[in-house]
Order: sequence, then C-alpha cells, then structure tokens
Amino acid sequence: MDILKRIAEHRTEEERLAWSGTFADYLELLREKPHLAMTAHARVYEMIKHAGIHEENGQKRYMFFETEIYGLERALEKLVEEYFHSAARRLDVRKRILLLMGPVSGGKSTIVTLLKRGLEKFSRTDMGAVYAIQGCPMHEDPLHLVPLELRPEVEQQFGIKIEGNLCPSCSMRLKTEFGGRVEDFPVERVLISEDQRVGIGTFSPSDPKSQDIADLTGSIDFSTITEYGSESDPRAYRFDGELNKANRGIMEFQEMLKCDEKFLWNLLSLTQEGNFKAGRFALISADELIVAHTNEAEYKSFIANKKNEALQSRMIVMPIPYNLRMSDEEKIYAKLIRQSDMSHVHVAPHALRAAAIFSVLTRLKESKKQGMDLIKKMRMYDGESIEGFKPADVKEMQNEFTDEGMSGVDPRYVINRISSALIRQDLPCINALDVLRAIKDGLDQHASITKEERERNLNFISLARKEYDEMAKKEIQKAFVYSFEESARTLFENYLDNVEAYCNWNKIKDPLTGEEMDPDERLMRSIEEQIGISDNAKKAFREEILIRMSSYARKGKTFEYATHDRLREAIEKKLFADLKDVVKITTSTKTPDETQLKRINEVSKRLIDEHGYCPVCANELLRYVGSLLNR
Repeated sequence: MDILKRIAEHRTEEERLAWSGTFADYLELLREKPHLAMTAHARVYEMIKHAGIHEENGQKRYMFFETEIYGLERALEKLVEEYFHSAARRLDVRKRILLLMGPVSGGKSTIVTLLKRGLEKFSRTDMGAVYAIQGCPMHEDPLHLVPLELRPEVEQQFGIKIEGNLCPSCSMRLKTEFGGRVEDFPVERVLISEDQRVGIGTFSPSDPKSQDIADLTGSIDFSTITEYGSESDPRAYRFDGELNKANRGIMEFQEMLKCDEKFLWNLLSLTQEGNFKAGRFALISADELIVAHTNEAEYKSFIANKKNEALQSRMIVMPIPYNLRMSDEEKIYAKLIRQSDMSHVHVAPHALRAAAIFSVLTRLKESKKQGMDLIKKMRMYDGESIEGFKPADVKEMQNEFTDEGMSGVDPRYVINRISSALIRQDLPCINALDVLRAIKDGLDQHASITKEERERNLNFISLARKEYDEMAKKEIQKAFVYSFEESARTLFENYLDNVEAYCNWNKIKDPLTGEEMDPDERLMRSIEEQIGISDNAKKAFREEILIRMSSYARKGKTFEYATHDRLREAIEKKLFADLKDVVKITTSTKTPDETQLKRINEVSKRLIDEHGYCPVCANELLRYVGSLLNR
C-alpha cells in the first residue's frame, strides 16, 4: 500500500464531506432529508442498527459490537432495546444517565469506546451527517435559530421536532452580526471527533481539591473582561467544558461515582430538562447522551447514601456481567494476544480453551436443577447438547440468578498470566499445561484473595485440566483414524441401515453373501452406549433417528454423519474406543519399531496440517496423551 496515496485519498474524502451554506440552504436540505434533525440518542441507535442486526433463536445480535465484545448478547440486547431504542423514540429514558455497572475488565469501557469511535465514523455517512451553526462553540443544532413562536409550523411542515434554545454566543451573534436575519446565519457540516472535541466529551475524576467545575461547564476568560466589560458577555466566556463540547453526541463519565458531588449536580437538570447552568447565563441547552461506568461495590455505596436519591432516580443502570461462554472467552484472549507483540509465539490448540474453561467456571453459580453441575452448565451455555436437558433449561438457568457473571476471575488476570507464560517460556510455542500452570502460579502470588477463594480456584484449575485431558485424548485418537471422515461415514451408514430395518421390522442383506439377517443389535448398542443411551431408551432414540431421516428426505436434503450432533458423538467415540489400544501402544513406546514410528510421524503430520499444531506442541501432545492412556 502506498501510504502517501492513502493519506491523499483520505484528505480528498474529508474535503468532499465538507459543506457550508446559510440557514436557508440548510432548510432545503432538511426538506429532502428530515433525518438530519434527529437527536443524539437517535443517531446512536441508528448507528447501531445501520451495522446490522441478526436474530438467532429469539436472541438479537448487534453486528456493531461483534468485533470487540464477545459473549454479552443478552446484556447488549437489553442495553440497545431498553435504552437506545426507547431513547431514540423520545421516550422518557432519554432523560436518564446511562450507567454501565459491572465487574472490572468486563467490557464497560470497551462498549463506550466502541460507541465513540462508531459515532465518529457514522457522522461521515449520509445517514449520520451532523449539521451545526458555523462558529458555535457547542456545534449546536441550526434549528435553534427558529423562533419559538414559529416552531409548531416548522415542525408540522417538515415532520420534525425542535428542542432547545440558542447558546449565549450564537444568540448575541444573531443580534449583532445578522440583525436577527436567521436565514443568513451560516451553517456547516461537522464531523464528530473526540480528538477535535466535537460531539464527544470525556470527564475523568481527579483530585477534588484541584479539579474545577469549569472542566464541565466552561469558564470566564478574565483576559477579555476589560475588553467586554462584563462577566455576563458571552464573548468573555470560554464554552469549552466537556458538557459544551459533547453537545450533539456522547458525554462519557469515567468512574462516575468516584466524582465529587458538585460535579454530579450539574447532571440533574441536563438529564431531565436538557440544559445546564454555566456562568452568569440563562440555562444552556444541550443534546447529548450521558454514559457513565462504575463497578458494583461503588454503585452499592452510592445508592446507600440517601443524599444521592435525586441523581439515582435519573439513572438507567445496565448490568454488564462477565462473559459466560467459553468459546467467546477464548476469542477475548486470542484478540488480546493478536494485539500484543507476542503474536509470533505459537499458542497450541486448546491452550486458550483451557484458560477459558477455568475463567467461566469461576463465574458460574451452582444450579438447583437436579443432575446439573458446573461443567454441564458451562457446556450448555456454550451451546452444547447435554443428555437429559433441553434448550429451554438454558433460559431457566440464566434467569435463576440475577447476578450470575458479576463475580469471578476477570479476563485481565488470565491474560496477564498467559502473557507471563509467553514471556517466561523460552520456547516457540506454549500449550494448555503451560497456561494452567501460569494461572496456578498467579494464585500463589495473589495477595488479595482469601484462602477459601484460592482453594475454590485451584479446584477449577483441576477441572479445566480434566477437560483438557479429554480434549487431548480425543484429538490424538481422531488423528490416529486413517481417513477419519470416511471411516465414520461407513460406520454411520451401517448404523442407519440397521436402525431402518429394526424400526420397520425388516431384515438386512449381507453385502458380501446376500444373505438376509436380523438387524445387528450388537453393533447398534456398541454405538448407542457411547453416549449413554440405555437399553430402555434405545427404541425411542432409533425412532427419532428414523423420523429425522424421513424429514430430511422429504425436504430433498441428505442426512449425513455430521447432521445429528449426538449420533456424530457416538460414532466418533465408538471409533476412538476401537483404536484406544493402538494409540496407547504407539504413543507410549520409548523405542518404537519402524511401523510405530511411521504411524507416529503420520499422526504428527496430520496434527500439524489439519489441526493447527506446530512440530513442538504436536510431539508434546503425543507424549502427554501416551502418559494419560497408560495411567
């Protein structure tokens, strides 16, 4: 890529987006595109909607968050539908502060950052275009120029709503520069930018003794007092506070509840009435989405203080828990490693999965459902089918505890430990055992956790290790099967032939002799027993398979080996069971003969070519599984 060429193209695009004209010109634009008059809340909702919404099993997924946020679909759906969508429709929730509340490193700041970056990009599109009064320090809506008495007529004619009044600076300019001729007032298109302080404001608490309210509302420019003669002259005031600059966009309060009370009182009228007090001026209108974030402990302390009731009633609290899906947790770690300078170190398959299993187990709560343990719950949350439970049980378990996911090990701790393993190991790759060992070592050095928490977490590391052991054995056994898919498909077809004959009370023909025989009960049971199908349940299971086959045939589809999850699992386990002794002998032999050595090399090659291993971790896996099978 020619970087200078791309910079030139970017500059050309910025110039293309630039627009300026009079208020009269803007009204003509507005007549064609009424959406230009949308509020800040509506613009944020349109931005999210514009990126795409997918619905799966009644659960909405917003593509806007997909690249950075994993496993928080339920929390994000609630956030978008209950706050952004409602606020976009001018319902009363837009008069509330959006408070994201959740544990540390749970994604609150990432959500806010995505909203800010997204708004910057969206303002560069036709749908998200923002027009403002030229020269206004608050980049305010040009419709504020319409006199109050004429607004009902304009609203009816254009199909829009007008809220807010001119800021003191623009009000003075209208009188002094334009003699009240609003049609001549200049209007321009502005691009939202946090760096340029246009449409995005950020307030972070610091020392209450040195931090001034002017950081929020602007301040008097004392150097101009002698020139303009009065502190109430807008020209003697700097409208450069974060609330001023966030107008038309987003105002972020970082760690809001750590702020001194005096900074929060300004938000009372801003949220409810859409204006705030600054200097010696009348109330100043502002159209901005106020979003804050805090942790659960600070929030509980805040609501316990009776003095905060007025502010509390003006908040919409959105819990942002930890992710509870191990596959999504794995994506979080993979993303953080990609962003580091250690992406050249190979991470063996299942290494991040083992860490994710540990993390998710620490966040789950024991279900009261009979026969349900944390491992089963974790798998069901991840979309796996568990014998004896239905998909509806997942929703029941999700509603069983309102605070599930609000505690446990945070991703930051785990990625710190993975980083430690990446740095400390002088190896080209790390595996699951390296990662789990690093997590365990971190618990020993963790001064803030209690003895009980440490023991509980050590138990979760042990469970994660057992899960990894099963994954490792399955990986090796699968790699040992020559033409695995072909072998599985042959066994699958054989099973279906026997099931069809069994359910229809037919005989089955021997492919070699042509002799008619009874269905092979021994074969069918050897497969069904792999997934715990009892002798009493075998008939129902076989009939279910036959019904599924018929349904696929009616629709012109092929019922294949991978179509039915449980049957696929049974076929794989049966193949693995038949090969177990071969695997055990081959992997554990210290001095393999020529045939065994050839087989080991073939398996190692398959692990590298098809399963994402490197030569180092492939050999380690072979040795490790050999030791497991010989225990």
